Amino acid sequence: MTRTEMDRFVQGSSPMMMLSRKPGINFVANDPLGVDSWGSSLYMRGFQQDQLGVTLDGVPLGAQTYLPYNGQSINFSILSDNIERMDVSEGGGDVALPATTNLGGAIQIVSRDPADKFGGRISQMFGSYNAFRTFGRVDSGRLNASGTKFTVSYARSDGNKWKGDGEQFDQQVNAKLVQPIGQDSNVKVFFNWNDATQFNYADQTIDMLNTLGHRNDYYYPDYTRAYLAAVGEFSGALAAYDAAGGDALDASYFDGVTHSSSYLGGVNAHLVLNRRLAWNSVVYGQAANQWGTWTTPYVSSPNGVPLSEQINFSGNQKFGFTTALEYKFRKHTIDAGVWYENNRYHVVQDMFQQPVPGEGIPVSGVLGNFGTPFQRNWGENFNTNSFQFHLEDSYRPISSLTFRAGFKSMLVTTVGGATANDAAYTGQEQLANGSLTSAKAFLPHVNGVWHFLPGHEVYFDVARNMRAYSYGGYQLGSTFGGFANQATFDSIRNTLRPETAWVYDVGYRYISQIVGGSLNLYHADFSNRIQNLTSGPITDPVSTPIDVGGVSMYGVDAALTLRPVRNLSITNSISYNHSTYDDNIISEGVTYALAGKRVVAFPQLMYKADISYNWGPASIYANANYMSKRYFSYVNDMSVPGYWLTSLGASYRFGKIGPLHDLKFDLNIYNLTNISYISQIGENGLPLSGDYQSALAGSPRTYYGTVSVAF
Repeated sequence: MTRTEMDRFVQGSSPMMMLSRKPGINFVANDPLGVDSWGSSLYMRGFQQDQLGVTLDGVPLGAQTYLPYNGQSINFSILSDNIERMDVSEGGGDVALPATTNLGGAIQIVSRDPADKFGGRISQMFGSYNAFRTFGRVDSGRLNASGTKFTVSYARSDGNKWKGDGEQFDQQVNAKLVQPIGQDSNVKVFFNWNDATQFNYADQTIDMLNTLGHRNDYYYPDYTRAYLAAVGEFSGALAAYDAAGGDALDASYFDGVTHSSSYLGGVNAHLVLNRRLAWNSVVYGQAANQWGTWTTPYVSSPNGVPLSEQINFSGNQKFGFTTALEYKFRKHTIDAGVWYENNRYHVVQDMFQQPVPGEGIPVSGVLGNFGTPFQRNWGENFNTNSFQFHLEDSYRPISSLTFRAGFKSMLVTTVGGATANDAAYTGQEQLANGSLTSAKAFLPHVNGVWHFLPGHEVYFDVARNMRAYSYGGYQLGSTFGGFANQATFDSIRNTLRPETAWVYDVGYRYISQIVGGSLNLYHADFSNRIQNLTSGPITDPVSTPIDVGGVSMYGVDAALTLRPVRNLSITNSISYNHSTYDDNIISEGVTYALAGKRVVAFPQLMYKADISYNWGPASIYANANYMSKRYFSYVNDMSVPGYWLTSLGASYRFGKIGPLHDLKFDLNIYNLTNISYISQIGENGLPLSGDYQSALAGSPRTYYGTVSVAF
């Protein structure tokens, strides 16, 4: 994805949202910019975002989950304005990619280098629901004869939720210095900082969305109403829902807030040692402190108030390096290297007292001054060492034909477990402690590309990948943290195997000035799929990681771009994915007929259309996306309907005015037809059967305008 394509989005949009224009990629979010970390997710050909390898300038960003355990979100890692391009591999991904999560593809993000001339850009965005975003970037230009240059950027975003109350705030700094060494070598130093506080949207069941409507949300800032609901006194639509037998207590809580502060920095060196040998290395460090909160009516405060604030505090600190040598010999290019990383992750769940209405300020995640907890439900620490070696040979017998063959070896060991346990709360005498190791000595990857005529190419790709065991908070969806107690961990750990997948691709591409097209056929065999099977309410879930067997996936992506006249581009793509579970499963003594059922949360059919036209300094662009129904339960007895989502945008460049140049205005409309739809599903996990409180409504129509200028 190029910078030109990214510039058609509202400034500040999530990079993952931008990728959703590509065939085979499905991104859903409950906010129009895709930045709500709790309410968004990306799937690539049926693989979830935490099953992909994601890097920024060669630095592994870890699993792209909510408040990641081994890295940080793309949204918090770089401003979308500073991305030069995003390279997506929807097959096996590069063997050199540093990632413990690359099971079904990779996303490699490359940041923009400083400009050679002094200058910069300032932009201001305004939008619906009091949204605004200010962005500024300064480029130093070349400072000396050697070409030293740097850039610094800052952005501040804020805006209200489209329903309920509360804001979504984010500020971020990106800095980068480039030092050329001779003509071909360089060293790049980078540093990124982010601070975000987001009021989240309340999780709903499908029944809640259908009965209460899509605008039901948290009570915040009406603490009194939340207090009355906790004692069974409901008002408005919730009173009717309660009278009809609905679970009104779970339909709305006082608040839910996410906060994250993160840092990412490192050095990237590309050194050409001679005409045949190059040395590429990255040294990096990353740290994050974060929390997620919600006000529970199921645990009373010591003062007798039937509410308390439950907060999960977590954070990670990691450092690592990659280093590789690339050697060119006749028609071969041999690449060999290693990656090492150490990551320390900690998480605790604390309970804080809420006041009697009118006798104090309610504890809320946005304030940050929580005081002293009256109870620690549980705590966990993990230390993970990851090692990877890769070796690959790229062979080019003729100029139009390239073959690559290589492999990687991975060893990932996580040690840790519980540091605190309130047995009265968890119901367990002893939580899990120990170690889990994911290891594969030979993960092969073979591919080839043949440019058999001008503009024509065919290719194939075959790879085997492994995803290391995940780890995180007790009963919060990870592999390690999902064990109910020590006995369960001891009984399962020796039979549990890390997830692996064979991925096969074959395709054809054609590019000319008038027509561009592609056709890709793929198949994946997913083995040892680990799922945290969840039962009970989200207030007190019981989940156990088990191997639910394999998944068989068959699919096709096709795209066609037409440029019939100058400055007009029309793109259409269609994706079909048939993914089914291979085996039945047994959970709590009950056998579930899962074999042959469709994989949850991913649509079988997607259609995407995009049109753009430039007329002098003016541009207009529109897109429409169709997503078929998605299965909500594993046995497919519950689903959410498909929908069409359309957007419209336009821009006008005024050019140079006085000392300013490239003055530009942008207008964007999200959800042009103002449809109601269900966006995110599965944020709390998905049920084996029936309904569950794990769905979010999508945003209605919203408007954005941006003015930007360069100097």
